[in-house]
Amino acid sequence: MDERLPIAKLNKDMISNYDHIQNLKEKLDDHILSLRNENGYWDGKLSSSALSTSVAVFALWKYDKKKYDTHINKGLFWLAHNANLDGGWGDTIRSKSNLSTTLLTWACFSIAKDRPEFTECIQNAENWLTDRLKKLDPESISTAILNHYQSDQTFSVPILSMCALSGRLGDDGWKLVPQLPFQMAVFPDQLFKFLNLSVVSYAIPALIAIGLVKAHHCKPNQLTKKLNQSVKPKVLQILSEKQPGNGGFLEAAPLTGFVLMSLIGAGERDLEVCQKAANFLEHSIREDGSWPIDTHLATWVTSLSVNALDGSILSEIRDRDKLVSYYLDFQLKNIHPFTKAKPGGWAWTHLQGGVPDADDTSGALIALHKLNEYQNIPIEAIKNGVNWLCELQNNDGGLPTFCKGWGKLPFDCSCPDITAHAIKSLSLWRDKLDAQTRGKADKSIQKAWRYLQNSQLDNGSWLPLWFGNEDDLQHENPVYGTSIVLYSLSDLNPDVLKGLREVKNKAIAFLQSAQNGDGGWGGNANLISTIEETSLAIRALASIQNQEEINNGLKWLQLHLPNDLNDIKATPIGLYFASLWYFEDMYPLVFASSALYEVHKSITNYEFSTASESH
Repeated sequence: MDERLPIAKLNKDMISNYDHIQNLKEKLDDHILSLRNENGYWDGKLSSSALSTSVAVFALWKYDKKKYDTHINKGLFWLAHNANLDGGWGDTIRSKSNLSTTLLTWACFSIAKDRPEFTECIQNAENWLTDRLKKLDPESISTAILNHYQSDQTFSVPILSMCALSGRLGDDGWKLVPQLPFQMAVFPDQLFKFLNLSVVSYAIPALIAIGLVKAHHCKPNQLTKKLNQSVKPKVLQILSEKQPGNGGFLEAAPLTGFVLMSLIGAGERDLEVCQKAANFLEHSIREDGSWPIDTHLATWVTSLSVNALDGSILSEIRDRDKLVSYYLDFQLKNIHPFTKAKPGGWAWTHLQGGVPDADDTSGALIALHKLNEYQNIPIEAIKNGVNWLCELQNNDGGLPTFCKGWGKLPFDCSCPDITAHAIKSLSLWRDKLDAQTRGKADKSIQKAWRYLQNSQLDNGSWLPLWFGNEDDLQHENPVYGTSIVLYSLSDLNPDVLKGLREVKNKAIAFLQSAQNGDGGWGGNANLISTIEETSLAIRALASIQNQEEINNGLKWLQLHLPNDLNDIKATPIGLYFASLWYFEDMYPLVFASSALYEVHKSITNYEFSTASESH
């Protein structure tokens, strides 16, 4: 039984445009398919980051400036060539200048302040900072950063620590850097949620290393000094255990760089952790001298690609078994050393620094459900993934990203889009599960549904966690969040989820109100339309067969997709590691393809229903 909302009379324009839509869909799918690597999955490509590059360059300079001279120089020249016209830097080459990235880049250029080729660049950065801070002195810098991030010290303290290490905070700069409670890292991981830590769950390495460097540069009382000396060996051991073999914490240059520079600043240069971190930074530089925020999002973009591709294309892939093997091989088999997560989940990447999370686990389960149409998937792997998601669920019914029960800082809380994604994955597989696992999934779905009802805003929207929009005053992206939730709920039965129709109608009304006059969508009403947000809104509305807005959205999409899909420009809508912007080259491709897939289904369903009525 099709539980979608009743279809309005299909616009004739859409039917007459059917062939063009189908051709465009095939073109997108062929291009997406061409981007697979030799192992059968997708790597994608993350945007280069001025922030990552600044942190990596400075960390390598601190560790061994002679050995890494080539990397350091390539990074400095990339930064100089990619400054914005206003003199500052944004998180990507398509981002507006912001205080955090400009401050870190200015701190990085302290190592080249006497080099004439960078004089103008440094002066422009100082002008930009002075315009924003009114006065470029240590106290103004510290106050501005701490006020911006408020109680969340995940990113504010690393920024100030690099400024102190570079000398940008003056001779007494460490007095302006808060002390992170690195001593608490000795407690068992399961107790962290009760300790009211000021950093998020995935930033424990920064808590340790930056806490140590601050303690090294201050004069604690005798009791604190003895405590620090007694716990230091233990926290360094914990840090080492959390570091993957390739040296990259979370596969992230910023986190790895902050840890490396802080350990050096704390007098711990000779630790193996430092050598491994430097090796990771050495090998993750790009040809142009930049670093991305993370190595890649291979599992995530592979799931998005599989779920976007037309079934007929998937059925014809000769080495489809490689895709299945990718998921089965890289499902977590053991307790993860970083978060202590149990087996069963998937990370955003198969690389050593990846950590299992709810969104990628849901994405993998949905992709495997689609692949199951052509190749039998071992139900035990699915059962493990389902159990992993259910056990991660917070008491409020929502799904967090990594760790259950933290919930004190935004990036550890439950969030609507991840929760809805989990509902979709559990619903797709429930009928193939054993009675006990199915009962657990059903209970989880009901709890998650109550969370979604409670988290829907008065205007009908939901706010996502790891996605935003730089043009929005609050950097929020309700179009993304609402589109993901609405699409995830599209095939669920209203008789099972009480109040589903009302919730959907409110969400539809929001997306209708947020559509721009040009037919596209931005992150919110009256924001510049983008391929990503327009595609997601079309997909959501097409999935519940709301046609009028789709026609205008399709016209915008067809107009703005380039003839050569290699020329497509991704938008920085992704958020990473405490609100760093990124774009991923695969996003506009897979979101557009997925939107056209839903439109195609709507047209096909309509033609089938009208043909049935005529008989």
